[in-house]
Amino acid sequence: MSLGRYGENHWCVNGAKGDNNPSCATEGIDVTARLIMICHGSTEALHRAAFPLDEGLDEQGLRQVAAGAPLLGTPENPRKSALCGPSLSCRQTAAGLGFAAETDDGLRDCDAGRWAGRTLADVQGEDPQGVMAWLTDPAAAPHGGESVLAVVDRVATWLKSQHDTGAGKVVAVTHPAVIRAAVVHVLGTPPEAFWKIDAEPLSHIQLTAQNSRWRLRFSQRN
Repeated sequence: MSLGRYGENHWCVNGAKGDNNPSCATEGIDVTARLIMICHGSTEALHRAAFPLDEGLDEQGLRQVAAGAPLLGTPENPRKSALCGPSLSCRQTAAGLGFAAETDDGLRDCDAGRWAGRTLADVQGEDPQGVMAWLTDPAAAPHGGESVLAVVDRVATWLKSQHDTGAGKVVAVTHPAVIRAAVVHVLGTPPEAFWKIDAEPLSHIQLTAQNSRWRLRFSQRN
């Protein structure tokens, strides 16, 4: 895998080598979708290293969103429409950033099954083999919810729907697991790479769809 030039201030990630790789050029290529995926703000579950239920933003998360809102809009004067996961944390983040957001079930968090609401340390003390399987086998779902592989497949289906509908530029507020799954799918990495990707509160990635393929885009902010 290599980095190729993507215009003056941008880089694209692809599987070919060389700065002259045409897959990195934008001229003459139909960009059918541009997607910005934003991770929701901080929650108590994140601080506790717990599997989430449906917690809202904690005080730190509310401060994070308030600090980011002037860059995007305000709740009183929404800048633009967006999509967001159905959870309270996603809805609060989208609204706090000034987006008039529509919930989309495809952006929901990974289903943690019977582990929901419990800390990782608590579950590991009770079921160490289950936690080990969950962290090492992408197809494992010892909690009775979704496996990593199931989340990656679900997000891949959601990305395809965004491409097929020619959605244009879309902002999506979602969860770390969904952002990890999107990166795994777009780069075509083994699903085990899911656990090597960190998505911090209010971090974001940019994806572009060109010629039926999604690409991960890094932008230089002005």
